[in-house]
Amino acid sequence: MSKTIDLAQQLIRCESVTPNDAGCQKIITDRLGNVGFQHENLRFEDVDNLWSVTQGEGPLFVFAGHTDVVPTGPLENWTHPPFAATIHEDYLFGRGAADMKSSIAAMVVAVERVLDTGDINGRIGFLITSDEEGPAVNGTVKVVEHLQSNKVKMDWCVVGEPTSTDHLGDIIKNGRRGSLNGDLVVKGKQGHVAYPHLGINPVHEFSAALSTLTQERWDNGNEFFPATTFQISNLNAGTGADNVIPGDLSVRFNFRFSTEVTAEELKDRVKKILDASDLNYEINWRLSGNPFITGRGELVQATVAAIKKVCNTDAELSTSGGTSDGRFIAPTGAQVLELGPCNATIHQVDECVSVSDLDKLTDVYEELLRQLLQTS
Repeated sequence: MSKTIDLAQQLIRCESVTPNDAGCQKIITDRLGNVGFQHENLRFEDVDNLWSVTQGEGPLFVFAGHTDVVPTGPLENWTHPPFAATIHEDYLFGRGAADMKSSIAAMVVAVERVLDTGDINGRIGFLITSDEEGPAVNGTVKVVEHLQSNKVKMDWCVVGEPTSTDHLGDIIKNGRRGSLNGDLVVKGKQGHVAYPHLGINPVHEFSAALSTLTQERWDNGNEFFPATTFQISNLNAGTGADNVIPGDLSVRFNFRFSTEVTAEELKDRVKKILDASDLNYEINWRLSGNPFITGRGELVQATVAAIKKVCNTDAELSTSGGTSDGRFIAPTGAQVLELGPCNATIHQVDECVSVSDLDKLTDVYEELLRQLLQTS
């Protein structure tokens, strides 16, 4: 059994349902401490975070990831127990196998190899949190604030999210769309459906604005981003009775937006559409993250080359999918990419990852480090 698989199994066996780290970071620090890393254990409220870095001069390359996992759901639905780290027919099963304990294992082993074979022209860091699958308020964002206050500047960062689709290395995430959430309440007047002139139906009042919102072209996207999208995620009104005009309509919606538009611009355009319908409303906004992009610079070039060498695959750059902790790191000026194993089973029952892919992923991470830090 390879060192990567062994370490991945150790991490999966920790029942680290968010925000509980359950000992994962201790396993990581023990391994990294053996090859010269110095650690800061950063706990913010109920969240354990780790910043671990080698000493020296030169550019700083950071591996970022999370040890927390989503809940398992009913255990009886799993073919293999979710925290047993079972290997069956070349697949490693368990919660976090793909998202993303195996990536962390591959990162650690790749770094051990590199440091075991010579000096590096630069430094290597690990930024690990147990608050990615949860609210993400006491994790990476707080560590980044801590690093900035201590004048630590990251040059390159690879997040180990499971980005591959059909085979290892086919997709690299070189950015992510922004995510803006809106909670809208359209106010009407409750009444009897037989006497509509005595009530104000907020569903009817909102219908024209809803049509406009769903048909609006928010932007056209660009080279790296698809066009911004608007989606209703929940719409609720009424008392449950057939004969009552609802008093209020609650609407929840989300924008996934590109770099062609800002969150403030989206807010303003929504307000104009709502105001054009002369609605009585309240709206609250929550920005989950702004879009970020890493262009075709040295990190992209080195990552594409490493994948080509190890996997003989021409990687595609993509910004699809949800948000990631990369959104907290990119604003520091670091070049940020996401690269990890296949994502077909993430958050599912019987989550699993290919054993052979994990050994290849370790090789890709190692080759990437050698290219950027010019190791001997």
